[in-house]
Amino acid sequence: MKKIIKKAAIGMVAFFVVAASGPVFAAVGDQGVDWSKYNGTYGNFGYAHDKFAFSQIGGTYGGTFVDQATYSTQVASAIAQGKRAHTYIWYQVGGSQEVAKAALDRYLPKIQTPKNSIVALDYESGASGDKQANTDAILYGMRRVKAAGYTPMYYSYKPYTLANVNYKQILKEFPNSLWIAAYPNYEVTPVPNYSFFPSMDGISVFQFTSTYIAGGLDGNVDLTGITDKGYEDGNATKPDTDTPATDDGKDANEVTPSEIQEGMAVTIKFSATNYSTGQAIPKWVKENSYKVLQKSGNKVLLDNIMSWVAASDVQALDTGGSSSTGNTQTYIVQSGDTLSGIASNWGTNWQELARQNSLSNPNMIYTGQVIRFTGGQSGATSRSYTVRSGDNLSSIASRLGTTVQSLVSMNGISNPNLIYAGQTLNY
Repeated sequence: MKKIIKKAAIGMVAFFVVAASGPVFAAVGDQGVDWSKYNGTYGNFGYAHDKFAFSQIGGTYGGTFVDQATYSTQVASAIAQGKRAHTYIWYQVGGSQEVAKAALDRYLPKIQTPKNSIVALDYESGASGDKQANTDAILYGMRRVKAAGYTPMYYSYKPYTLANVNYKQILKEFPNSLWIAAYPNYEVTPVPNYSFFPSMDGISVFQFTSTYIAGGLDGNVDLTGITDKGYEDGNATKPDTDTPATDDGKDANEVTPSEIQEGMAVTIKFSATNYSTGQAIPKWVKENSYKVLQKSGNKVLLDNIMSWVAASDVQALDTGGSSSTGNTQTYIVQSGDTLSGIASNWGTNWQELARQNSLSNPNMIYTGQVIRFTGGQSGATSRSYTVRSGDNLSSIASRLGTTVQSLVSMNGISNPNLIYAGQTLNY
């Protein structure tokens, strides 16, 4: 253990000497997080000082693709909060370059973070027994990422990497491209514990905990400034890109308190101290996102917590309007839904939804999946939703991209708490 700690200390000094002797990177020492669908539509940061987020776009489980419906909104959310957004792909390709090719063909065209930003390959399970074949499949993917105009990284754990991958071969072609995880324990860990640093060459990002905050969240530290990639002088509000999710995030970043409106998604700023009632705001409340239900003067009512907060104490995560690519509507798939049923509600056909959402098999949609539709209504100006067991107006409004007040008004509801399974709501 003493030898490992000594090597870790020497390694850390070496990282910062390299950073200091070369270009000055704003991001050296910055902390950040990584997200999958389990972190929600807009993701969540652990602390005010967090500077970056990696969001999973999806991935392959040996050839079966699982897309992350939360990817675009998480990217926009990070940008909206002035953070640097990056991407990672779940890369369970084993030693198969054929599976790797299929994964990269599917996901590289869908990247929403800026050109030159990081696209990491998450290789932590499914390795084949052929160490060289595994390495070749990883290098194939990293070359594809670089050719597409992004910064490639390899993510995994040290023991798994040593057992299954010739990682120094990766570093020979892609120096300082490792993102490695090592946790001393599962206690809340807000800062890195370098006594447990995984002593390996070429680590640029150290994932030092999966319990960054109570309840769980991955915490990372940038050791070389690599998370500045894709951002001009580390500025997350002006990335050199024209991708819709990043553009949406930039627009939301510019929303002033007076421009906050009903229906917008917001997060409470870490600097906020009290609700409008004067009660203290708990830290956990600031880690989540909310929809604005009402606005009154300079304060807003937020769903889920049903509390009033000063508009100056919230940060917009979206603009609450249509995207720049058209009138885009979203719907979260519920148990029992079919693509044709969803299409009927939007006045379109299932073939168009399949095309817009890259669905190779229209019969394979899953609960929680986000279905998007860009285009005009060909039917009536209002749509309908059938209430399911367990629904409430707040969750329905969030799912349909509207507000509780709008549902109440359109459906003549006298008591928002009294809705029933089977009830039809217009929106």
